[in-house]
Parts: sequence; structure tokens; C-alpha cells
Amino acid sequence: MLESTEPLMRARTPDAVAARLERLILDGVFRPGQLLPSERRLCDRLGVSRTSLREGLRVLRSKGIIVTRQGHGSVVAELVAGRDDSPLMHLFRDHPRTLFDLLEVRSLLEGESARLAAERATPADRVLIQRRYEAMVEYVERGEIEVEQLAHLDHAFHLAICQASHNPVLVHTLQSLTDLLLSSVFASVKNLYHREAPRQMINRQHARLYRAVMEGKPKSARRAALDHLSGIEAQLREIEAEDQRLERSAMRLKEWA
Repeated sequence: MLESTEPLMRARTPDAVAARLERLILDGVFRPGQLLPSERRLCDRLGVSRTSLREGLRVLRSKGIIVTRQGHGSVVAELVAGRDDSPLMHLFRDHPRTLFDLLEVRSLLEGESARLAAERATPADRVLIQRRYEAMVEYVERGEIEVEQLAHLDHAFHLAICQASHNPVLVHTLQSLTDLLLSSVFASVKNLYHREAPRQMINRQHARLYRAVMEGKPKSARRAALDHLSGIEAQLREIEAEDQRLERSAMRLKEWA
């Protein structure tokens, strides 16, 4: 009898409870800045006593993984401290040339995350991806587009695909770059979405990526993600070249004025 109950007892120790919560955070179930469910709900879902749960939460607090405020509950800490305020982040945001470097990094990360999502996505993952995709499409179909709102919907769609990769390191790497990723999405929406041809291109590529992931086609999903990002880069480079041509023409005209 002792042998059959011992594993269950170990699973309910504070360290075991802490390890289970850490796994949920790593898997993106609980995200940085998110308020954890109530103690009662956590006890029910984890099948542990309130005493074990509180001790497990204390272990996480000692590691800096959660922050507890009296009367407000426990919040998952920002796992990459100071990610948005570091000097390097300011340099990246303030210099437009890094936009193309960022698109290159996105290709490396998002191409692989799309492939893994097509292989590993659970039914629940597909529901979330579908919701994010449909929210983005419905917003576009309204016709009155605010750049910032569409950028957030676009980013949420790509993040849902990344989360379906079930690779915690990949997910947290992308989440640590949230502000930079949003800046690249914002740039593509702002500069491309008001133009008919690029807008149709982006919509087609999103649909292709969505179908490949939902239908469980890893190679097609990776190719769709890479084509999407390379297409955006090509369009943005063409706009940059066009602006430079206009600037040179204006300078030549000014010389003869």
C-alpha cells in the first residue's frame, strides 16, 4: 500500500507543486504579467491541498518567478527583466535599418515555429489559432483599419502559431522580443496595407499559412511563413528604394530651380 501512495504523496509536496506551476509557465499557459487563478481553483485543478499550494507559490516567489501583492494575488513575473528598457532595445527601435535585420530573425524563428506547430498543434491549439486568424480577418473586412489595432491582431495570430510549437524556449524567445516584433508588424501594416497589391499579398499569405498549420502540413507551413516574411521584406525594400529615387530626383530638380 505504501508503494502505491508514495508517488502521489511526492507529487503533492511543495517542490512538486512548484515544478508543475513552472511547467505551466514554461508552456505559456500562464504568461508574464498574467494573474494566476485563485488558490481554490489552482488547488482543484492541481489536486493539491491549500497548504501545499501556498508552499509551492512561496518556492516560486523565492526564485523570482511570481510576484505576490497582498490582496491582489500572484502575478507571473517578467521573465526577461528589463527587456523593453535596455539600451540595446532603444537602439533597435530608434534605427530603421534594424527592421530588415528583425525580419531576418523572424524568418529564422517563425519559419521553424510554423513547421513545429503544424506537427504538434493540439485541438485546443487549433481552436486558438482559428480564433486569432478569424479576429484578424473580420477586422480587415470591416474596411476601417487602424494600423495599431491591426498590428496587434496580426502579431497575436503569429504568436498563437508559435505557442502551438510546444517549444518553451522558442515561445519565450519570441515573447521577449514582443515590442520589436510589434514594431516590424506595425511597419509592414503602415507602409503596405494601404496599397492594393501588397495588401492582397499579405492576406493571401496569412490564409496560406493558416491552412498549412491547421491541416498539419509542416513543410508547407514553414514555406508559407518564409514566403510571407520575404514578401514583406521585398515590398518594404522597394518602398525604401522608391523614396530614395524620389529624394534624388527632388535634389536634381532643386539644383536647376
